[in-house]
Amino acid sequence: MPRDAGPDFIEALARGLDVVRCFRPGRPVMTLSEVATATGLARPTARRILLTLEELGYVRSAAERGYALTPRVLDLGMAYVNALSVWDIARPHMERLVAATGESTSMAQLDGSDIVYVARVAVPKIVTLAVTIGTRFPAPATSMGKVLLAGLSPSELTTVLADPTRSGITPRWQPTREDLDTALREVRTKGWALADQDLAPGIRSVATGIRNAEGRVVAALNVTVHAAETTVEHLLEHHLPLLLRAAADVSHDWSLLDTLPIAVARAAAPSG
Repeated sequence: MPRDAGPDFIEALARGLDVVRCFRPGRPVMTLSEVATATGLARPTARRILLTLEELGYVRSAAERGYALTPRVLDLGMAYVNALSVWDIARPHMERLVAATGESTSMAQLDGSDIVYVARVAVPKIVTLAVTIGTRFPAPATSMGKVLLAGLSPSELTTVLADPTRSGITPRWQPTREDLDTALREVRTKGWALADQDLAPGIRSVATGIRNAEGRVVAALNVTVHAAETTVEHLLEHHLPLLLRAAADVSHDWSLLDTLPIAVARAAAPSG
């Protein structure tokens, strides 16, 4: 697919990533023709990329004469998570939050107009949509997405919203830009966001921001409940104060990590 890129742009790498991303929920196996159509690549190009990815272990040949991703693809996402130490920073605070609320909590960051889950501590609940690390949802319809969008400048927000969702989800709430701007102004004023079945029936959540040492929102933390079990009033009166405390603790630890000096170990000179 054509791109408006600079002279240093590596088109072959971009095409390879396009192929990896074209595998969506509900389409775990795709034929060569389907991959070529989904990516806009010529069949010979798509074939070479698939064979290369297969050689590297990121895709495998499937029984239905197609291709499927392998678990090794998770290494790409986990490298990002591990580099940030997101899980190590957030885990103890998220576990305490779950113990205090009896509800699941997650952390997400923006990727285009979607949120992507980067950390999660869950409790057994029957919910409409399954969530794991790497799950993405349209940002405007989620509490964490509203928090993250509210932290952007007007120009950044416009750029992000111009990027179509890659979640494969059609949310219940699809706001106009005017409606979204109104909602985000409220989030900036309050410091937290509520999503009351905006994404899907039965899913109710509240979220707030995680800030780095400069005070910039770098992630969002939420508490998710089932609407049939927990009222909005209980979510805001009981769970929200606990969420705000946990988010403040994560932000504090994140800020400390930002300010730590980076030590570079030098290899010892060979003796003799």
